[in-house]
Amino acid sequence: MIRSALEVFVRVALLTEGARPYAQRGGPGWAARLTEGLGEHEFELYVLAGRGEKAAGAAPGRFNAVHELPMWGVRPGGRRPGALRRAGYLRAYEQLVRALVMPGERDSFAPGLYRLAALAREDGALPAFLASGRAQRVLERAWHAPGADTAAGRPMVCDVLVAADLLEQCLRPLSAPWYGTGPGGLGAADVCHVVGGGPAALPALAAKQLHGVPFVVTEQGLHLREQYAGYREAPYRWPVRALLLTFFRLLTEETYRQAAVLTPGSAHDRHWQLRCGADPARTRVVYEGTPAVARPAAGPEPAAPTLVWAGALEPGRDPALMLHAFAEVRAGLPAARLRIHGEESAPGYLAHCEALAGRLGLGDAVEFAGRPGSPAEAWEGGTVVVFSALVQRSPRLLADAMLSGRAVVSTDTGVAREVVGPTGLLVPPRDPQALAGACLALLGDEERRSRLGLAGRLRAQERFAVEPAVTAFRDIYLELLSHWPAFPDSGGAAAGEAPRPFVRPAEYWMAGDRSAAPAGAVPLAEAGQGGGQGVDSAAEPGEAKPEALAEAV
Repeated sequence: MIRSALEVFVRVALLTEGARPYAQRGGPGWAARLTEGLGEHEFELYVLAGRGEKAAGAAPGRFNAVHELPMWGVRPGGRRPGALRRAGYLRAYEQLVRALVMPGERDSFAPGLYRLAALAREDGALPAFLASGRAQRVLERAWHAPGADTAAGRPMVCDVLVAADLLEQCLRPLSAPWYGTGPGGLGAADVCHVVGGGPAALPALAAKQLHGVPFVVTEQGLHLREQYAGYREAPYRWPVRALLLTFFRLLTEETYRQAAVLTPGSAHDRHWQLRCGADPARTRVVYEGTPAVARPAAGPEPAAPTLVWAGALEPGRDPALMLHAFAEVRAGLPAARLRIHGEESAPGYLAHCEALAGRLGLGDAVEFAGRPGSPAEAWEGGTVVVFSALVQRSPRLLADAMLSGRAVVSTDTGVAREVVGPTGLLVPPRDPQALAGACLALLGDEERRSRLGLAGRLRAQERFAVEPAVTAFRDIYLELLSHWPAFPDSGGAAAGEAPRPFVRPAEYWMAGDRSAAPAGAVPLAEAGQGGGQGVDSAAEPGEAKPEALAEAV
């Protein structure tokens, strides 16, 4: 790719997860849209892939390289640490485990985690150690210690074995061959960008600790919230669930503390990030851009007044509320029809909804149409789009419906208010009378439907276009470079030298060969010595005196 002589580019390490149990994935094509929109930057993809599967969404996009680490399967091979090294592993692991089971020792989680990361980088023996009997005995001893939080039951031997195996899988990213400043190493990146949080943040935390590389976290749907929802049905006893959820909670809190910038996908998600300890000054909402903004609006309305409902058939989406409300709509407008699009995600729930429609006497007025070929096809077949969920966690489906130009009615939960705003009708959840009244009001007023539909389409196009999201991340990357403009090379990092700003000259960030320092560059060993160049030796670490800055300018 040919770059302008003055074009600044950034090396970005994109960290994400592939398929794994008990978690929802991010939006399809997000990474591809980001990398294609930021063509002036260089991206490498680092994927935690599940059980030998290819990472979901990893194929599209413009990446210099793709690195995968198998997760949630058989542990990678490798030698165990020797006696001296094993003592260091035991101390670090005990520190981390006690943070998980002792409410008064939560602060030891991060030190234990970073010590394990440093040991794993030195000898690569972390997976073998975590699978050893010594590590299991450390967990068992801490779990049975006085004051340990056993969460509704004393852990059994089988719990110790299961929890030790799950912790090894959770900590596996610390042993990935991704650290260092050579090719493929996170230390050679300018910025790490974590997509989704959770274990994908572990390499970014380690890279910041080992190499001083700042990182951004993007969550379009909170990883911690998904874990709490998923572990309700996980096939483990309560002590194991509590231990793993504590691990994810402490990992989330540490990730939010260390991240340079957090970019939640909605203000609703931002609220919960703040509840988990995120700094408001470092949190910025960036809506997920979608290419659907360029899609034409839906065509003419169907001849019969038709309500369209779309979503997974499960209690959380509350299609039962939609059926009860539609019974009242039919009482006021007998010609009305209801089309329900979606697949069953809770066993037996489709049959339950069909039986409920029969008991309400809705007959042929309700059609369970299954999954549509595309969301646009679903909206095309309706007069009004209705959402009845108990919680609207993601803005994606709401925004897609608004882009169709159809008027929207939604329960006022989650992201609904910030997405729909004044361009649709919001009603309380679990209130069939209010939902039916809103539907009847729109079905009986064509001019109002048209006005709200157009306003909703324009609002969604403004908020969910790809360009604003790409521009936001371009600004964030460059802002991070201005705060962390340089880091030690491999020699300095090995010597434990702290990051020092202004070591790399401005020419470093321009297009060209970054492996060789431009003429006049100050060697790292000489920075801060003599002639007022670099950082003054009397300044605090990582802080330049005003005189030095003036001379540099």
